Formats: sequence, structure tokens, C-alpha cells
Amino acid sequence: MSSATARRLTVVDQALRLFAEKGYEATTVEEIAEAAGISRRTFFRQFRSKEDVVFADHESQLAQAREFLDAAQGDPWAAVIEAVVAVFERFTQWRELAARRYGVVRQVPTLREREIVTVFRYERLFTDFLRSRLRGRADLELVQFTAAVTATHNYLLRRMVRGESDASPADLRAALIAIPRAAGSSAGGSPADSDDLVVAVFPRDMPARQVADLLARRLDTL
Repeated sequence: MSSATARRLTVVDQALRLFAEKGYEATTVEEIAEAAGISRRTFFRQFRSKEDVVFADHESQLAQAREFLDAAQGDPWAAVIEAVVAVFERFTQWRELAARRYGVVRQVPTLREREIVTVFRYERLFTDFLRSRLRGRADLELVQFTAAVTATHNYLLRRMVRGESDASPADLRAALIAIPRAAGSSAGGSPADSDDLVVAVFPRDMPARQVADLLARRLDTL
């Protein structure tokens, strides 16, 4: 881990601690900066807002997953699996931070919406990679696969941060390998055009009206 990344994670850790203790809305940027030992100006050089602090490690994870896939050789399905496992492995190294963020996000609706969008960004990254490497494959097969691997990762991660499971990266890899995928080449394309098909994952307790409103807003930006 670079020194710059370590410094950013220190800010994230202090911010999440304050959010958990005082509440997200009640915590100020000045308090976060003071706790992390930096100036307010330095804070805004690293993050655009308090919300960005909560998801800073996700931005790092997405960038590393993209770099891994760009350099990947061989079986594209296996490359996606390894990228997902790498994300999970890094979260296990930051388990306390991940658990603290989970507790904060559950309490703040705007953060829960941001989390949903972040999950979709992972799915889109993996789907776009498979589209680039498996041209001619039915698009629905690719979307189904990436939705399944992302949902499996998130299920095991949430159980881990809640203290309900000690699943390891090896356990996740085994679960992902078991996900069915198409064999051989597929001609004729997808039953739905790639721009018309969206798969999203929502918290089980999110009200249906909120799901519909969120989808309507986000689909306008795709």
C-alpha cells in the first residue's frame, strides 16, 4: 500500500469513527480533518465531500479491478472471478473499516443510494470487460453472470462485516466458480439489446417507491 493510500485510509477511518459516534449529519468536515491530523484544505484536495469519504476505498477498488482486467490474459470468465476475489480479499484486510462503513451506510438513506450505484458500477465494469473479450456472445449471458458474481461477493461480504461468517477469499472463489456460464460460442446476439438491459441490486428493506424513484433517476444518466 502506498503512503498516499495509507493517508487516505486514515482519513476514512477517522471519518467513519466519527459518523458512528456522532451521526453522519452531525459530523463536520472540520472535525474529520482534525481527527485525521490534516487541514480542511487538504481534506478537500483528497475528497469532494463527506459522502466521498465513506466510499473512498470503493473508488480505489474499482480502479484496481479495472487495471487488473485491462492486463488480464486467458479465460475472460476466470479473469472476472479473480478480479472479484481480489476485491473481497482487500476488504477482508480492512474488515474493521468495512464493518464500520456498513453500520453507517445502513443509517443514512443517501449513503444507501450511493452504495446501490457503486454496486452497479462494479457490475458494469465486469460486463463491459466480458463484452470486449467475448464478442458475439449473447449479452444476456454476460449480464446474468456479472450480476451473479457481484451479488455473491456482496452476500458473503455483508455476512462477514456483520460477524455472521468467516468466509475466506478461497470460499468466495469456490462459490463463484460454481456459477453457471455458457459453454461454447453463441451466435445471434442477445434477446435484449445491451443498452436496454439493466440489472441492479437493492437492500431488501428498501421501499418499492424509493427503488422506482432511484432507478428512474439513474437510468436517465446511463
